[in-house]
Amino acid sequence: MTTPVHPVGTLFGVPVAPTAEGAGVAVLGVPFDMGYHPTRIGARSGPAHVRAHSALVVEHLDGFGIPIIDELGVVDLGDVDVLPGNVDESFAAVESAVAAVVQAGAVPLTFGGDGAVTLPQLRAMRKHLGRDFAILHFDAHTDAYDGIYPYDYNNANTFIHSVTEQLADPTASLHVGMRDTQYRGTAGVIGVARELGYEVITMDEFTSMGVAALVEHIREKFADTPIYLCWDMDVFDPSASPGVVTPSWGGITVREGLSILRGLRGLEFIAFDINTVSPPHDVAGITGSLAAQVAMECLFLLHSARDWPAQS
Repeated sequence: MTTPVHPVGTLFGVPVAPTAEGAGVAVLGVPFDMGYHPTRIGARSGPAHVRAHSALVVEHLDGFGIPIIDELGVVDLGDVDVLPGNVDESFAAVESAVAAVVQAGAVPLTFGGDGAVTLPQLRAMRKHLGRDFAILHFDAHTDAYDGIYPYDYNNANTFIHSVTEQLADPTASLHVGMRDTQYRGTAGVIGVARELGYEVITMDEFTSMGVAALVEHIREKFADTPIYLCWDMDVFDPSASPGVVTPSWGGITVREGLSILRGLRGLEFIAFDINTVSPPHDVAGITGSLAAQVAMECLFLLHSARDWPAQS
């Protein structure tokens, strides 16, 4: 009897592959951050950190009795060759890498990196998917901030560029989990996102409606729409996810997050983008482990919506 050997350093120990050809899901690390944060630089190391902590998460798969990783055909393509802070070269590299995955017929599952990594991925999906899609974005922030940094591209204005570049219809998209300070009726940055056409469900609104009502709303809104899922790890409360770029108190619990994800099984997802894990700020690796669990939930989302195995 031989013991299975899995590649060291890949997500869940899946095989390494040079391309996504023949795969159902292709994992890509995007070790890029803008380097703008005054005190918390580290998201560029996020992909390796999540991969390392995924080993514990995958151990629990045995209890499901479903060889989901094999049936989905998951491979790890390694990291995109990027240079933190260099937008022109890095964004082009990310767009090209994700485009190659889509053109191969696989679903990209990526790890940032800060929130800036989403924009080139959306560009790739728009150019190469061949279908309209909408964005489902879980985050403490809208990432539709106007004028927060004196740079055209940054980790706070991704979803402004998404609108101006017509990458996805904002009215069909949804932001969930925001904790913007709205004082004495001022619109705040949430107001900016709403003015762009996005629907925004803040944490205060989520607290009032609860998990079941949120899941029902998402299922109705995206019933016939392919979904680009962008999951920023700071949507969780910092007590559960401290190792993020910009922690914000008052976020969702782990139980709420997992319940939401599990409630979305059966919808059509065309890409998974998990970002902002910052290893230097991660206590005992719990954020890295939780990000790996979110990735596992994403695999179940994909598996539930298709007939697998993909290859005969």
